Amino acid sequence: MSWFKNYSNMIWLIGGIVAGSVVGVLLGKDAAVLKPIGDIFLNLLFVAVIPVVFFSISSAIANLQGGTQVSRILITMTAVFLLMVVMAALITMAAFWLFPVHEQMSFTAGTFKQDAGGKLTGDQVTQMFTTGEFYQLLSRKNMLAMIIFSILIGFGTLRSGDKGVAFREFLNAGAEVFKNVFIIIMKLGPIGLGAYFAYQVAVFGPSLFGTYAHVMGLGYGVSIFYFVVFYSIYAFIAGGIGGIKRYWQNNIIPSATAVGTSSSIATIPANLEAAKKMGISDTIAGIVIPLGGALHKDGSSISSILKMTVVFAMFGKGFTSIDVILLALGMTVLVSIVEGGIPNGGYIGELLFISAYGFPPEALPPTIIIGTLIDPVATLLNATGDTVGAMLIQKFTGKLST
Repeated sequence: MSWFKNYSNMIWLIGGIVAGSVVGVLLGKDAAVLKPIGDIFLNLLFVAVIPVVFFSISSAIANLQGGTQVSRILITMTAVFLLMVVMAALITMAAFWLFPVHEQMSFTAGTFKQDAGGKLTGDQVTQMFTTGEFYQLLSRKNMLAMIIFSILIGFGTLRSGDKGVAFREFLNAGAEVFKNVFIIIMKLGPIGLGAYFAYQVAVFGPSLFGTYAHVMGLGYGVSIFYFVVFYSIYAFIAGGIGGIKRYWQNNIIPSATAVGTSSSIATIPANLEAAKKMGISDTIAGIVIPLGGALHKDGSSISSILKMTVVFAMFGKGFTSIDVILLALGMTVLVSIVEGGIPNGGYIGELLFISAYGFPPEALPPTIIIGTLIDPVATLLNATGDTVGAMLIQKFTGKLST
């Protein structure tokens, strides 16, 4: 029963999608009558995303604490986690270049407006990171600018000290309230996505299932490859052959906990215990493991690139130009951070990159479906990557036990 409780949201979501698929097959073109239900669900998500991200990011920064020693560890941690997230993204991109998904999704090309994925101009970059009016920050089309503003608000509150206590409490309260608003909306996911999937199946036909099978096969293959090969490489860099042995000998319980609970946060206690056996100091483990549980997401990085590639394929756009790739890497890093502090944060990340690239709302349902299906292995990477990251951080500070 505990397993069902941990995965109940995913089970209900998949159940809704399956039911919607059956309805789409049975009703055929008549399933279009269900599309407004899916549209209502998507609109609720788009409306909620701005306050959720604003309060979550600004409150998290406003509550930061720490001295010089902590700052040194945090700087090293940032570099290591950033490298790991980007490496996971690049490996995923390479997999899709070798096994492209564009041909698999050609049935959707031309169905939607071809208004995204073009080359970025200087004006577009400016508009992406900033807005000329405050009220424009409230639009999901300017989400990246809003995130930057949220970071500034957080640091402004932090610098205000005692005078900013009341505002910090306001941010904390807002984060809690809108976190629960988002949870409530996501409870409608099985109905909303079921209705939308019924419409997709009716319009696109059985080839839709082959497309998702192709994408998920690549996603799981890349994830397992990165988990086994690259985490072994990281452990070797941190402590040689002994580091590899220490990591894998003590990574069994955290791995089982991550898969069983479907939560990086719930895996933190197991990771802290494993970190001691891996030779990681209490100081570094105490800082890196909790923060990593919230902010370091290799699995989310792979999932993010997976979704972006699929959406680009849906719209018949190439995922190869330098500006598109650089923006994708930037989005992936932001998604990794955003997902950590927000329940159902993966959906926030999807809204972020869809808005940044200018895709319409129709791009959201496939990304939610893919994110749901890839979640178990993504959580495995998200959670267990924290301990090997901590090994690397301690290695670079010259304190790793041997």
